Parts: sequence; structure tokens; C-alpha cells
Amino acid sequence: MIQIDKRESTETIKEAVEYLENRDYENIKADIEGYETPKSYHKKDGDVKVTPDIVAERAGIKHYFEISLKSEKPNLLKSKWRFLEVLSRMKKSKFKIFTRKGHYSFTNTMLDDLNMEKNMIKL
Repeated sequence: MIQIDKRESTETIKEAVEYLENRDYENIKADIEGYETPKSYHKKDGDVKVTPDIVAERAGIKHYFEISLKSEKPNLLKSKWRFLEVLSRMKKSKFKIFTRKGHYSFTNTMLDDLNMEKNMIKL
């Protein structure tokens, strides 16, 4: 999710981290208080900073996770997802999206617009 929406979603990120801990993910980094913040990526000629919501490892493979909640700025969210998806393919990692009830339709629409696989994890 983007920084504007982050205030409302810390509870969802905590649920996602619990989900990952229960499934043997290691080195979990989350963009919330109490966890180490994942590495941020900065746009070279702008003020845009992209930080994955959660980064974790399992079986030696790095996984990038995003939380999908309805957003005020869907285009910014789409560009973030596209960047993380390309980054994960370059680094031979995985990119997955968490969503929750009430946000499935929004998430499916976003994934359709981006022509991305629909591997979402429903909380």
C-alpha cells in the first residue's frame, strides 16, 4: 500500500506478519513499528520512495508482500505493484498480495489492469 493509506492498515500488516510466521517464513521485515523496515527504493529523479509492506524469506527465496486495501490513489499503487513485480522477477523472488474481505473486487480490478497473476492471499 502507499504511504497515504498506511495509517489505516497497520492492523492488517500485523495479521499478515502473523500469517507468515505461522507458515515458517524467516527474516520477516515489515513497514510497521516493532519490525525492521524493508529496504526502500528511490526514484532517481524524483521524490518517489517505494517500500514493500513486508519482505520475508522461506527456503532461501525472498518474498515481497503487499497489502491491498482500497486506495485513494490507485495509479500510484499500480506503479508500486508493477515495480515490485518487475524487481521480484529480476531477483528471482516471489511477489504476492494480501487482501481482506471487502477489498477482493478492488484487488482483482487492479491485478487485471496490470495483467498480473491473481495469486492473492485472503486474510
